[in-house]
Amino acid sequence: MKVKNKALLGQLSDMDLRLLQVYKAVVDCGGFSAAELELNIGVSTISRHIKDLEIRLGLVLCQRGRSGFALTDQGQRVYEEATKLFAALNGFRASIDEIHGRIGGVINIALFEKTTSNPNARIAQAIAAFVAQAPAVTLNLHVRPINEIERGMIDGQYDLGIVPSHRESGCLDYTRLFVEQMQLYCSTTHPLHEKRDETIQWHELSDYPLAGLAYHSPNMQITHQAGLRRVANAYDQEGVAAFILSGKFIGFLPAHYASSFVGNGLMTAISTQSLHYEAEFFAITRRPNSPCRATKLFMDCLIDAHQ
Repeated sequence: MKVKNKALLGQLSDMDLRLLQVYKAVVDCGGFSAAELELNIGVSTISRHIKDLEIRLGLVLCQRGRSGFALTDQGQRVYEEATKLFAALNGFRASIDEIHGRIGGVINIALFEKTTSNPNARIAQAIAAFVAQAPAVTLNLHVRPINEIERGMIDGQYDLGIVPSHRESGCLDYTRLFVEQMQLYCSTTHPLHEKRDETIQWHELSDYPLAGLAYHSPNMQITHQAGLRRVANAYDQEGVAAFILSGKFIGFLPAHYASSFVGNGLMTAISTQSLHYEAEFFAITRRPNSPCRATKLFMDCLIDAHQ
């Protein structure tokens, strides 16, 4: 598809913002059909809006057809800029609310996956306390990998993140909240299952293929330092669990998340006295920008809930 109209975008209109909102929703949902429920409009209308936006910008934003939905390089750049634009608009609305002495607007919180079931995490309590004090604020909760949360925080996509600590960025402030117990597991069909009650040391695991998270994280740091043989990569902890359950890999999982697999006789912890580590979780906010009142309040609720 070629966009013939190369007219430069002039003054940004309300219609332009609407088209960009539709486009962002399509990208976030992964395609036109997936965005239909999110936007509450039909696929044909969505398609027309995207075409109008391409004409307005003079750019080809995405490829769609039998091969599926995919962004062009230009489309990826427009998506990133639109994300920053809407984050700035939300910040502006929050600032106006502050001038009026009220707490309103939208805050976007990014949470590392498989955190809610951690008994040390009191995020639900923090949400309850926040909503009681700021019922007019819209809360958006995004579950993402660590690297996406950090990038989204720096880009302004998220107002607050909750992640395990692994390497600190000079662009972010960190407030410690709780810890998570990470344990090494294998399936009940794995050779190490028979040795689960023995004291096994790190160096004894070098012959066993390991599955781990593919991005920089405490999981990657620990397994690298221990010299374990990583041969399978997952992009979330459910993926690590699938590898472990295959009986061909060992891997680290949060103890609270793995407990259901253990209880059902599908998975077992290996050498609980030695093959484990703690991951510290932190709330992160952007530096040096001062958070809006809503974000500050949510941070206070998090701290109070975890004291």
